[in-house]
Amino acid sequence: LASVDSTNRYAAEALTRGELSHGAVIMAQEQTAGRGQRGRTWQGATGLDLMASIVLLPERMRAVAQFTLAKAAALAVRDLVADVFRSEDLDVARIRIKWPNDILVDRHKLAGILIANEIKGEHVRSSIVGIGINVNSSTWEGVDATSLLLETRRGQDLHLLLSRLCMHMDHWWGLTGKDDAAIAAAYTDALWAKDRYTDFTLDGRRITARPLDVDDMGRLIIEEVGGEVAAYGLERLRFLM
Repeated sequence: LASVDSTNRYAAEALTRGELSHGAVIMAQEQTAGRGQRGRTWQGATGLDLMASIVLLPERMRAVAQFTLAKAAALAVRDLVADVFRSEDLDVARIRIKWPNDILVDRHKLAGILIANEIKGEHVRSSIVGIGINVNSSTWEGVDATSLLLETRRGQDLHLLLSRLCMHMDHWWGLTGKDDAAIAAAYTDALWAKDRYTDFTLDGRRITARPLDVDDMGRLIIEEVGGEVAAYGLERLRFLM
């Protein structure tokens, strides 16, 4: 699409009309109302950054396991960025997943993911995975961000990147329901600040804790300085970056 308010919204409306099937991908050169986590906007530069939504239609995925889709999507984006880094002989260890599904290079945000799941009964009926990647842009307002251009000093072809992203998404999607343990292990291994003490807000209160893992419900398991271990969701726990 040349321009759209949101690829996720476009995909949701087209899916409701029965116009899209599993694996459909909507890509836009421009988003006028791109959304991020917690109601934030996503800044994507027209014609420069990758803005796309992938439609998934799980056959028997239970609603309680829906965070597996978030893990799979984050790993697919991580793998795509790693491909680009390897091609430029850059350190892929700098690429991490900030819970729940932002992609960072060091402490700078490179990509974000927004997933909209439709639940019917106990199962996920459909999932729309919105992905925004800073590719060829270099400036942002009020965001500590980076891009593939800034990291590699080289421009990238958006359609080629999308093709490789779909290849990686297909890989991780193929493991859902078959080897969820492998998805969970790879996601945990890629967590930003894993086993390192960092600052959070918990119910609005500042704390210092270290991320340990993510439970099956998608909650981040942390250990506070005093030794208390607990799992919290996004509605209560946030990183202080």
